[in-house]
Amino acid sequence: MAYILRPLLVDTMEFTMFPIRMHCRRLTRLTNGFSKKLENFQAAMDLYFCFYNFVRFHRTLKMTPAMSAGVVNGPLTDQNLVEMAS
Repeated sequence: MAYILRPLLVDTMEFTMFPIRMHCRRLTRLTNGFSKKLENFQAAMDLYFCFYNFVRFHRTLKMTPAMSAGVVNGPLTDQNLVEMAS
């Protein structure tokens, strides 16, 4: 089975990356929080995606994506993320 690859349009990528850039300001060089080391950037992105999927309620789902997927029964708190990280 052959897959048809369509060219990746800039506006499609911008639409996908916009919420991530707005929530995680480390992706823009205009802030003091810009990551110069790859390890710091990876840690910041890991924290952001954990927050996005386990803590933040989404309007369309009316729950977190992790709750929607059945991974957790209820939303986690910021304190839960800190405890899991340590």
